[in-house]
Amino acid sequence: MKQSLQLKLSQSLTLTPQLQQSIKLLQLSTLDLNQEIERFLQDNPMLEREDDNEPDTFMVREDGTPSAPVEQEAAATETPAEESSQPDFDMDDSLGDNYWNEASGSKGNDGDDEFDPQANVARISTLREYLLEQLGLLPLSPRDHAVASLIIDALDDDGFLSMSLAEILELVPSELREQLELEVEELQVGWQLVRQLEPCGVGAVDLKDCLSLQLQQLNGNEPAYGLALAVVTNGLDLLANKDYSKLKRTLKCDDESLRAAQELIKRLSPHPGAAFGESDTRYVVADVVVKKMKQSWTVQLNEAAMPKLKVNQLYANILRQQRDNGTGLSGQLQEAKWLIKNVQQRFETILRVAQAIIEKQQRFFEHGEVAMRPLVLRDIAEELDLHESTISRVTTQKYMLTPRGIYEFKYFFGSHVDTDSGGECSAIAIKALIKQLIHSEDHKSPLSDSIIAEVLGKQGINVARRTVAKYREAMHIPPVNQRKSL
Repeated sequence: MKQSLQLKLSQSLTLTPQLQQSIKLLQLSTLDLNQEIERFLQDNPMLEREDDNEPDTFMVREDGTPSAPVEQEAAATETPAEESSQPDFDMDDSLGDNYWNEASGSKGNDGDDEFDPQANVARISTLREYLLEQLGLLPLSPRDHAVASLIIDALDDDGFLSMSLAEILELVPSELREQLELEVEELQVGWQLVRQLEPCGVGAVDLKDCLSLQLQQLNGNEPAYGLALAVVTNGLDLLANKDYSKLKRTLKCDDESLRAAQELIKRLSPHPGAAFGESDTRYVVADVVVKKMKQSWTVQLNEAAMPKLKVNQLYANILRQQRDNGTGLSGQLQEAKWLIKNVQQRFETILRVAQAIIEKQQRFFEHGEVAMRPLVLRDIAEELDLHESTISRVTTQKYMLTPRGIYEFKYFFGSHVDTDSGGECSAIAIKALIKQLIHSEDHKSPLSDSIIAEVLGKQGINVARRTVAKYREAMHIPPVNQRKSL
């Protein structure tokens, strides 16, 4: 092999730091953008907000309902902390570190050094905490309290006991088992105690057991109590499959009685523990607002969502007078200018894309989902002379507030189906038509996927039965046998 030197010319695309920052800011949601800007404000003294009295950002929950700012909402729901009784039982930490302190919410120290301001923030109690609070109010011996607590710890998030008592006993540390003289019989007593707590149905081993516990609490006060208990005990699978004919033969009842029993069962909770746990409310900020002005639809940026930034003139004047002198402020000044420009460019791009979407989907804003037009990213990219990847970034986690609700930009894009007339029909419009057909169907004889496909075909929309089934499942609409009613 012979070594040699060669000169070669080539072209390559290099992303400048300014361009990299522009791309990053474009793909952030407005909430994430504000967090990013806060970081810049803390790190760069050359950057500041135009007005320290920031307006409250108009926020909505993901379901479209308006919301007060997070701080106001938290303050409105703040409740004083409650104290619960703590059993006087000398135990080691076999049940976990500070087991009883966890159950009662006590820190075990009243000194100011242990004060935790977060302890007074309102939050939803977990199922375990709620059940332990009830135990603390019962006249139980410390030993019975500890045994019932073991059962509570074994419950799943829905409140079901998915483990056998023998399996729970095996998981108890041997030291604690000997200290409590614990056997399966003691766990059986603790289990029956837990099954008497609220919410009713907690501690059940399966759905049938859960519903039976709730029905038994009624003590026969409901006229349909007896038949409802028989349905839960002997015909729950038939009820789930809507096989009413076989169910009536099995239980020897008529339509009216079965209907009353079914209504009673619907009032029960199949997941008694589902109401507990931390709330996971997610907030979104509308980037643009759509309004109808006279006879046309217009879109404008949500001013409350736009951060107003400027260069700190005091530091800028110092830099101008001293010509940096090794302070590093010149680099921070350039960084501040880049950020201000990129933030402005971000919102300008969002507005351009929103305007293009509004122009393409005029009929949606007038008539709703059934009038949605087929639209792909390439259509907007070609119209605005932007790359598809840019449109993809703009339409992700960006929201527009409209008279019909709040929508993510990407909601207006989707696949399409060809029609008999040579046109195209949006998948969203087809879903809306399917929803309308199912909503207006006879519940005693609901429409099958094949019949829905035939009805759409008569309207010029050619879709296969499996396509109807796919769209129906995407909308969480049950199949025909699950929609049948008495």
